[in-house]
Amino acid sequence: MRHRALPTALLTLVALTGLTALAGCGTAVPDGAGPAAVPVGTPSPPGGTFLARGECAGREDGPFTEVDCLSERATARVLARYNGPRAQGPRCPAATDLVLHVAAVDQGTSEERSAPEGYACMRNLQPPHPGDPGMGGGPLTVPGDCVYTERDGLVKETACDGSGAHPPEYRVTAGAGARSECPRSTDLYVHVGGGAPVGCARRLR
Repeated sequence: MRHRALPTALLTLVALTGLTALAGCGTAVPDGAGPAAVPVGTPSPPGGTFLARGECAGREDGPFTEVDCLSERATARVLARYNGPRAQGPRCPAATDLVLHVAAVDQGTSEERSAPEGYACMRNLQPPHPGDPGMGGGPLTVPGDCVYTERDGLVKETACDGSGAHPPEYRVTAGAGARSECPRSTDLYVHVGGGAPVGCARRLR
């Protein structure tokens, strides 16, 4: 989606905390939950990249804005920044807590910079870190994460320590390039993407 003559860029917070999978020998894919659009403040100076790697974003009661990392308003730092749609782009780093989608903005003037569509992989400056292994949140599934069966043929991520709303049933023990590379003890295959797209999960006894 392209916006013209807007005074600010737009961010969409993507919180993909769930997975879908076929139990037993299933393959997990994003659960398709729709993101919520939130406006953001003034972009970086002309010539700079909006939410470049190492920069920070913050929010109070309203939208996320790009802020100085030393500001008391800063809540998360950019681990990686990519242009283009996230579905077709590189996978965020494993430590990512949340992903901000940057909608395209064309200011239409030489004084104000345009911003291409893209996404920023963010890490919270302070705990909690829902993207860490076993925490039950974040936009990625990584080795160490746990899942539970929501219904027949569908599993979702949950905290491994049982502190979530649902007790864990499987733990992703490793990532692999193909199912055949998973240990023989694997009970569930989870699609996690990246260089090792198959998550090898074992049932928790």
